[in-house]
Amino acid sequence: MAEQYAPAAQDSGVKARVQRFGGHLAGMVMPNIAAFIAWGLITALFIPSGWLPDERFAVLVDPMVHVLLPILIGYTGGRMVHGQRGAVVGAVATIGIVVGSDVPMFFGAMLVGPLAAYALQQVDRLTADRIRPGFEMLVDNFTAGLVGAVAALAGVAAIGPVVRVFTRAAGDGVAFLVTHHLLPGAALLIEPAKVLFLNNAINHGVLGPLGVAESARTGESILFLLETNPGPGFGILLAYLLFGPRSLRPSVPAAMTIQFLGGIHEIYFPYVLMKPAMVLAAICGGGAGILTFMVTGAGLVATPSPGSIFAYLAETPRGGYFGVLAGVAVAAVVSFVVGAALLGFGRSAAAAEEEPVAEQ
Repeated sequence: MAEQYAPAAQDSGVKARVQRFGGHLAGMVMPNIAAFIAWGLITALFIPSGWLPDERFAVLVDPMVHVLLPILIGYTGGRMVHGQRGAVVGAVATIGIVVGSDVPMFFGAMLVGPLAAYALQQVDRLTADRIRPGFEMLVDNFTAGLVGAVAALAGVAAIGPVVRVFTRAAGDGVAFLVTHHLLPGAALLIEPAKVLFLNNAINHGVLGPLGVAESARTGESILFLLETNPGPGFGILLAYLLFGPRSLRPSVPAAMTIQFLGGIHEIYFPYVLMKPAMVLAAICGGGAGILTFMVTGAGLVATPSPGSIFAYLAETPRGGYFGVLAGVAVAAVVSFVVGAALLGFGRSAAAAEEEPVAEQ
């Protein structure tokens, strides 16, 4: 009888580990969601294709996304592992992978921040009870500085290049699916890669150049629609608004506005990281949208940047609005339905909120 329950126990153990991992990732991002919203607003308003183009304010966009946000994530990840000392070391370590990178190192920050803090934690255990009275502050500061410096150097020399290789590999995988005419399957790589903040690398590094070449020949390209579709993100956010944890729902309307109207997709990635299974909703929505684009013969004349619904309409060739809007709508509906199911249509959130009350 025990053997019959063993596989189920193993499955629940794997599920619990995946949920814990997603919780750790979300724990690094969600406390900084206000910074993401601030960056999203500045980007949507002041970049050249924004609502109020302004070169003075637009200069804030790149430093915020390449430096500020990754360092905040690394700082928060370090704090989760080893308190304030771990937070400082995590921030120092993150700057090592930020320097010299042409893509936002959010995923790298999620790795090096906690790792650097863990290394400091082990050093502190080694030095505990071995410090002479009066030298505690000196030793603590020196060990933290040493670990931070080594971690930053390691980020420049090793971790940063590894993350960049991973980024290129994701782009190569998408390029393979595109060149072999397996477009709906591209969602299997595009959507998970987007959630890890590799969306710009895939769009501007792979799909954009291929789409420009195709558009030059035919006047439009479906490749411009693959990564930039605002439908999947909108559907996921709508599912969170209606069925997500009540503590998160007040932040969702602003995120929906920035994502769908402003085109800043990064705003919904933390909501997926909070519950990794939600990437299935993104994949299903993205795949359904791509299939709809193919069936209707949809395409854009250039890359919509940022990927808002208004940029979509501006880049749609004359007579092609039905296919473009249908793909966005289908993607949103599919991702909403799958996301709502994964959230238990609100039942799992309600149960989670009732548990602490029951324990008391």
